[in-house]
Amino acid sequence: MAADGWMEAAVRVAGDSGVQIDRRRLRPGVNCYAVRSADGDALQFCFPLHLPFPLPEDIDPRGADGAAWAVIEAVKRAAPGDPRLRPLGGLDTLHPGRYGAGIEPVTVMHLRSAAGADLWKADTDNYIGTDGLHCTVRGAVPWPGTPDNAAIRRLAEQVTDIAGGIADAGFRVPERRLRSAVTHLLDQTMLRERLHKLGLVAFIGDGTRPARAYTRFRQHSRIAGPKDGVHIPFTCPDALNPICLELPASGRMVSGLSIRRGEALAVAGSNAAGKTTLLQAILAGEDDHAPGDGRELLVTVPGARTAEAGGQHLHGADVSMFFSSLPPGMTGTPTSAFGQGSGSMTMAMQVGRAVREEAPLLLIDEDRAAANLLVHSTLQEEDVTPLSEILSGQRHILGNTTLVLAASSLDPLIAQSDRILVLRGHRADAISPALFRGMYRDHLNRCLRLIGDV
Repeated sequence: MAADGWMEAAVRVAGDSGVQIDRRRLRPGVNCYAVRSADGDALQFCFPLHLPFPLPEDIDPRGADGAAWAVIEAVKRAAPGDPRLRPLGGLDTLHPGRYGAGIEPVTVMHLRSAAGADLWKADTDNYIGTDGLHCTVRGAVPWPGTPDNAAIRRLAEQVTDIAGGIADAGFRVPERRLRSAVTHLLDQTMLRERLHKLGLVAFIGDGTRPARAYTRFRQHSRIAGPKDGVHIPFTCPDALNPICLELPASGRMVSGLSIRRGEALAVAGSNAAGKTTLLQAILAGEDDHAPGDGRELLVTVPGARTAEAGGQHLHGADVSMFFSSLPPGMTGTPTSAFGQGSGSMTMAMQVGRAVREEAPLLLIDEDRAAANLLVHSTLQEEDVTPLSEILSGQRHILGNTTLVLAASSLDPLIAQSDRILVLRGHRADAISPALFRGMYRDHLNRCLRLIGDV
């Protein structure tokens, strides 16, 4: 049998009665395979397993992803010291760094985005049901050579050993840790479900630590872990009227900032004050986070959108919320535009679509936005109505969609917000819109005096 016969060999391994394969989920070539690595030094594999690890009877099954997270993370921690589990991280291959995603820590118990697809985490392929633990394991072992009977038998033994190591590590997880993970997940899930009845789209609990630490395998904010070292927790300023909510599963009372349905909330501050980080955390509030992640007290309703500048070819896009006519080079009408859209055109399409589809929350970050779509400038043509003017005189257009705006230099937009959260050195403060508008007028007068002195 040739080297490329390892794919067929993987199916033979899956059919071995001694291997605990999840036969109902088995998909040869998708979650059941064995292939030689690109450098030729390792055999990469993937198998779906089914292990007898049911939840304790009195644990709410709606929190099962929390228990699955606790088990998977325990297996990862055990892998370096357990010879049976080392293949999960390719630790015995010549280049183990290439397979580290298999044992990379994850602090998200349930992720509602496609981020971190290569990480081992609780998801539709890794869960605990009434019949036990279902998990899809990936890893690598040193290249065993031609897939003869002996080599295939050895791979089957290694997969069996992995199953045994996972089961042993899982059963060593203290029950209190399982219960804590389940409770944390249920608190977030159930509170998120209650937000609509409370007239909210998000809640940021006091003590939330939004800053992230990125690794080679966790480059996206949704999946990144908590920042190391100094990490300033969020505390809702009294001026923003913090509310107190009961966490549904644990019964704990938590105070924090409520983000209301239909409001415009500005997150203002100077450069590197934490504005973007907070917006990313609000978006990640759709996920359920593990104890210690830092975002487990922040929940956001599903369906939040973002809008940002970026050239895109438009096919019948509706940009009429902002544009009363189209620029040269585009065809159609503002309600059905065709052609290569500029950054502002693309962003206008995104905002308009979010509002028309009644998205509960729209996040806009000045750093990634088209400024001419947000505020008016001296040279800007009158066929563009920026968001600041929409907030001022045409607020009804936005319906019940909540806007959260991160801004530093867009004073006309900040001035039209209902509430203003100010970040100073990552610490939360607030300023009333009325006071800000007065400060803005003083700033404009200073600018006029400076112009007069030229």
